[in-house]
Amino acid sequence: MPVPVPPPSLLAVFAHPDDESLSAGGVLAGHAAAGGRTAVVTATWAEDSPRAAELAEALRTLGAGAPRMLGYADARVPSSAPGRPRLRDAPLDEAVRKLVAHIRDFRPEIVVTHDAYGGLTGHPDHLHTHRVAVLAVQAAGLDLLHPDAGAPWSPRALYLATHPHSAVPALNEVVGARKARFTVPDEHITATVDVRPWLDRKIAAVLAHRSEVRRGALPGVIAGLTPEARERLLATEWFVRHPPARVAPVQSELTA
Repeated sequence: MPVPVPPPSLLAVFAHPDDESLSAGGVLAGHAAAGGRTAVVTATWAEDSPRAAELAEALRTLGAGAPRMLGYADARVPSSAPGRPRLRDAPLDEAVRKLVAHIRDFRPEIVVTHDAYGGLTGHPDHLHTHRVAVLAVQAAGLDLLHPDAGAPWSPRALYLATHPHSAVPALNEVVGARKARFTVPDEHITATVDVRPWLDRKIAAVLAHRSEVRRGALPGVIAGLTPEARERLLATEWFVRHPPARVAPVQSELTA
């Protein structure tokens, strides 16, 4: 009997604690359950902050290991990392080198991060994390860049978590017409992943971010939804391969 081949190793790079669960929680849970190596790098908040503890619980739920944190301050919460610059104020090369070190240490086959809009909200930390991740994925494979950050490693693919235009009506129906949303044309989507088999884990990971639930951010909205509305909102994850693939993408790269 043939031995099942585990899915490719996956490193998710997101701006804040909770972004990993909201944007790619199903993919992370699915990869881990199938025996794939998974990990998450979070760009903001200090390792000793309450949100870091919530992140650790969420990652345990998803099977994504211990938190890996760059330690910068949230653009809108300076107290998130006392004494540290905001992510977007830090020297770009410094942030890239830090992420390169994680890529070379974990050696993922696939990296997932925010899209060029910074996801639905366009949060400045999401935008800057996208920039840092795109540069770091390229730099990680170049032996003359950041030689102190480990041996070179080139992931084979970079995917950007996003939403297609066609998802907007469902978003409006479930959570209402909130602030402006940034979505991409449906034809730009290169991986659509049904994460319903892992939806319970994804929701549990989202709700582990209790401080965001209490303040009424998106995890708080999700906490108040019916099971049917949660499924409608969270059961599909969409990604764009970067740079756009010239041939049909391998759907099995991103599975749940």
